[in-house]
Formats: sequence, C-alpha cells, structure tokens
Amino acid sequence: MEKNTHKYITLAYKLYTIEDGKKGLVEQTSADRPFEFITGFGITIDDFEQQVAGLQPGEAFDFTLPVEKAYGPYIEEKVLHLDRDIFTINGHFDHENIFKGAAVPLQNEEGDRFMGQVLDITDDKVVMDLNHPLAGKDLNFVGNIIDTREATDEEIVAMINRGDCGCGCDDCEDGCGDHEGHDHHGCGCGHCH
Repeated sequence: MEKNTHKYITLAYKLYTIEDGKKGLVEQTSADRPFEFITGFGITIDDFEQQVAGLQPGEAFDFTLPVEKAYGPYIEEKVLHLDRDIFTINGHFDHENIFKGAAVPLQNEEGDRFMGQVLDITDDKVVMDLNHPLAGKDLNFVGNIIDTREATDEEIVAMINRGDCGCGCDDCEDGCGDHEGHDHHGCGCGHCH
C-alpha cells in the first residue's frame, strides 16, 4: 500500500492586497483560529500551497503572489446584467438575499456552481460580478506555520466528505461559497471568511 504524502498544515497569516504600491489588509487568521488544510487537494491557490508546504512549525513566511499566480486578471466580461425576474420568488423580488454587495450562489445550465457578487440593482436588471473578489490584485501573505505533519487517512476522508474549505464551514457566516478551483468568499489562500 502506498504511503500517504498529504500534509496537514496549520498556519496563521495576514493577507494584504497590493494596488498602486499600497498594501491593504483583507483578512487575517490567528493562532486561536488558524487556517488548516491538507495539501494536494486544490483547497488553496497552488502557489500559496507551494510556498508554505516546505516550511516547519514556527517558521515565518512573507511572500507575494502576482495577479497571474493568484486569482488572475479582473475580466469585465464577467460582469453580467441579468434580468431581475430571475431573482423572484412567488412573483416577488428576493430582497432578503439579493442586495447590493451580497454574495450569491449561482448555477449555470451545465450544473456548475459558482459565486457572484451583486454590484447594482435597477428596475429591470441585477448587475452581477462573477470575478473572484481578489481578481486583478497581487496578494501578500505574512504569517507563520503553527504545525505541519502528515495527514491521517481519517482526516483526508473527512475533508473529502464535507468538502472542507479549511476554516471548518460552521465558522463561515455565509457558508463556504464555491469549492471550484479554490474560489471561496474572500481569502487568497482559498478558504472562506
């Protein structure tokens, strides 16, 4: 039987975006509420995982992922003007879930699930942005490794069965969002917050 090579990594970090030479704090985790993930499952951005996978407990990190290694460029064509009627329930517009700034789970005809953010609502349209919230931005991660070890078979099975996003989905106010290709609400390493 082949030996398990997936690492279970626990870390605390601060995530900054860098735009026009200025850093802005996007999110942070702490030793009390760390980010935990298992390598090799696409839970995080590939380059994030590569940067931290070889580090040992107690080691610090400070690295920047350029746009093309993070969430890619911001694509204007991913801003859609959808008919407001799509968001009606029993003949009434869904004001409870569809409002400016809301993150909305969507599904296309092929059954693919993804998240969109409501940019605007007009009399007949809902303007929805399907870009990741961090698209078009360089991402700077500063933090330290709390623990790193080989993942157990039980942890791997549990992660697969619940579609783990690293933070423990119960911790996320809005749920985990989309698990496709590491896109979740918010964070650059790929978990939800």
